Amino acid sequence: QVRLVEYGGALVQPGGSLRLSCAASGFTLDSYAIGWFRQAPGKEREGVSYISNTDGSTHYADSVKGRFTISRDNARNTAYLQMNSLRPEDTAVYYCAAAGTYSSGGLLSWLYDYWGQGTQVTVSS
Repeated sequence: QVRLVEYGGALVQPGGSLRLSCAASGFTLDSYAIGWFRQAPGKEREGVSYISNTDGSTHYADSVKGRFTISRDNARNTAYLQMNSLRPEDTAVYYCAAAGTYSSGGLLSWLYDYWGQGTQVTVSS
C-alpha cells in the first residue's frame, strides 16, 4: 500500500524552529520528486518547496526562501522540511507529496501523485 505520513507538526513560538518528516511506505522515494505544500484556514493550498529527482535541485517559494530547507534521506525513505525563523503566517496544515510522472517536481499540486494526510503547524505566542 502506497502511503506518505508526515510527522513533526506542533505549536511553536514566533522565531522558533520545527523539522517536519515525511515517511514513505509501499514505494521508494528516490524515484520521485518530493514537494511540501501548506494550507491555511480559508486559503488555497500553496507550494512551499520541492526537491527535483532529475538533478537533486531544491526550490522554494519566496515566502519561505532563506528560512526553510528541504532534504531527503533515501536510505530512510524519508523527506524533511526544516523550518526556521517561523512566523505566525506560516501557520497551516503542511502536506508532503511525491511526483513520479513529473519527476522534476514543481510548486503546483497537480504534478504530484501521492499525498500525505497533513500535519498541523501553529506559530503563536
